[in-house]
Amino acid sequence: MSTTAADTIADTVIPEMRSPGTDALKSVRASRHGPVGNPDSSPGTRESRKVGARALAMELAVARGRACFTSARLEAFVAIAEEAGISAAARRLHTSQPALSQSVNVLERHLGVELLVRSGRGVRTTPAGQVLLEEARATLARHDQLIRAVVEYSDPGGAVIRLGIPSDLAPDVLCAVSNFIEDHPETRVEPVNLPMAEQLAALRGGRLDVSFMHERPSKAEFDAMLVGRENLGVLLADNIARLVAGPDGIPLESLAGLNWVGFPRPNSPAWYDELAAMLRTHGIDAGGVDSGGDHYPNPSVIVTAASSGHAFALAPALSAYPVPPQVVWKPLADHPVVQRTWAVWPARSRCRHVAQLIAAFEQPPRFPK
Repeated sequence: MSTTAADTIADTVIPEMRSPGTDALKSVRASRHGPVGNPDSSPGTRESRKVGARALAMELAVARGRACFTSARLEAFVAIAEEAGISAAARRLHTSQPALSQSVNVLERHLGVELLVRSGRGVRTTPAGQVLLEEARATLARHDQLIRAVVEYSDPGGAVIRLGIPSDLAPDVLCAVSNFIEDHPETRVEPVNLPMAEQLAALRGGRLDVSFMHERPSKAEFDAMLVGRENLGVLLADNIARLVAGPDGIPLESLAGLNWVGFPRPNSPAWYDELAAMLRTHGIDAGGVDSGGDHYPNPSVIVTAASSGHAFALAPALSAYPVPPQVVWKPLADHPVVQRTWAVWPARSRCRHVAQLIAAFEQPPRFPK
């Protein structure tokens, strides 16, 4: 807690402590400054009393804080600070804006300091709010770690890994996860399909343990390991492929005039931008970032669009989704495109089951016979 915040809290609580009739307070004063009925009026003693009263105010604030600083209120404050707005935080936590505002108001009233500055451009933390943000993150992380450590002893067969996944995964990654499930039958894996931003928020909030992503987060709060690499080719109608394919595959520039059927940008923004920029350099209209365009997460829609003869998709060669004979996959002739998959987990994680899952990717893949 910052000095300013501590001083403000002390100044708020000290008048309450000066009220007569509090036996416990008299006892504490007597132990620190001598008997209450024989005060020493010297400047040194008065200064000592002031320091002692401030320390006692801090102790009282801490004791009261145990009831005020619940994990729900701390999570609400962290979400508002990180999202720089109450409406975005409400969407992130799936709750109402008034409930979040009330949580912050309770914290501010208890501390006696302003934690957030609200303006038409959003919300930002005050110096005291920044201190609380850092401490709240650490407290919530410790809270999650405590629960996981204790829950492991409640039921030997009850371990759960909540796994965030994108719309597609490399065969090597799927194989490693399957091998982990086979080797650790006591652990249940619960897959959740979410866009990247929501995966990161869920990892921060403890609602996911590990996520697979096609780009590596840049923030130090996450650890990551490269677990998959796939060369992408072109999925398009067979009659179009016969017209544009060369001996080494399909040149990208030969796809100009066809619509790119991609994935929604929120699923993986940096990877989407990389692909779109590459296509534009070869004369292919990749559409605008916010235009919506031909972006479909559903493989059946992608295949249907490609079979029309007016669109193409970038896809790995070993796609698990069956395609009709009118649609073919061809390699790219002159521009290798590599799709990477990263396993991402909170850097603060100490979960043994997460460590075992990550270790599974360090083993040679065991494909079914």
